[in-house]
Amino acid sequence: MEQILHGLKTAMLMVVVQIVFAGVNVLYKLAVCDGMSMKVTVAYRFIFASALMIPLALLVERKRPKLTWTILLQAFFCGLLGGSVAQNLYIEAMALTSATFVSAITNLIPAITFIVAVTIGLEKVGFGTMAGKAKVFGTLIGLGGAMIFTFFKGPRIEMGSVHLDLLRHLHHVPSSSSSSSNSHPSTAHHVLGALLALASCTCYAIWLNIQTKMSEKYPCYYSSTALTCTMAAIQTTALALCVEKDWSRWKLGWNVRLLTVAYAGIFGSGLMISLISWCVRMRGPLYASSFSPLSLVLVALAGAFFLEEKLYLGSIIGAVLVVVGLYIVLWGKGQEMKRMNQLVSSNKNCSNNGAIQVVVAPCADNTSTINNNDDNSKH
Repeated sequence: MEQILHGLKTAMLMVVVQIVFAGVNVLYKLAVCDGMSMKVTVAYRFIFASALMIPLALLVERKRPKLTWTILLQAFFCGLLGGSVAQNLYIEAMALTSATFVSAITNLIPAITFIVAVTIGLEKVGFGTMAGKAKVFGTLIGLGGAMIFTFFKGPRIEMGSVHLDLLRHLHHVPSSSSSSSNSHPSTAHHVLGALLALASCTCYAIWLNIQTKMSEKYPCYYSSTALTCTMAAIQTTALALCVEKDWSRWKLGWNVRLLTVAYAGIFGSGLMISLISWCVRMRGPLYASSFSPLSLVLVALAGAFFLEEKLYLGSIIGAVLVVVGLYIVLWGKGQEMKRMNQLVSSNKNCSNNGAIQVVVAPCADNTSTINNNDDNSKH
């Protein structure tokens, strides 16, 4: 039972990560409706994350490997690809299309991560094995479910009276023209938003693979997260200062803006990146990215309950396929890890047997020497 719980630890932690990320998406939408600049939001997010992770890393991880230029370079690219670029592209894509559409596009992350990991040698396809086929087909099923979720509606599902419209409590509401343009974006904006979302997914997938390499040489999750968030904070703040020169856009009050940046920074970036780093080191980048489809399901449910968004039958069918694909990928990855553990244990047994032979050999020599001495004494 203890082994089963230990094996489920990474899965449960990644589910927690996706729940937190879904909360970030809801708060992002609330902050946008309150008129907050998204570039300022991203900058504050990583500032809050750095303010949390730097003292935590100094207190918890006092003994850590030497900080080299290679690790600093990896941290810079982790902050650039997994932080500043990915988040800004994600928000721009959300502004041009919709939160649900961008959440659906993020389901391409497992496929892109798998391609990148295979390219650089971190993953093997192994299509001849059941585990390899499960990883490939599970990814395809998840992507198919995401596409059904996005493009097929069907009849509307009534959620009943169990909902809480948080948008009504905001004082600032976008103008009708802007809201209509967001709800019915033009074809050009839709295509551009899809391309930006795809670029964001690619950056996130590359970050997972760089994080894997960084964790091998610097297995300090709080310290590596602190480095990544600090790099991202510098980059996003510099970008926001170049774009948003009106200091009134940087003001935070006791409202949804402060809640958004604090939650996204402390939980969404600080603690969750630490959990992702640990899971990536334990199971690899593909395993961590395979939980991304859950974000789509959680965002849709949160939108239906809290943001007065509509939920359709196609969303339910797509969500089921997403979860089925996720579990198939996890089964394939579990079989692969089990086979690797068996190989490691068999190699250890072989090495132990070899050590016993080395120990026994001198005993035989000593015995023969004693026998020879006895024979000589007899003569």
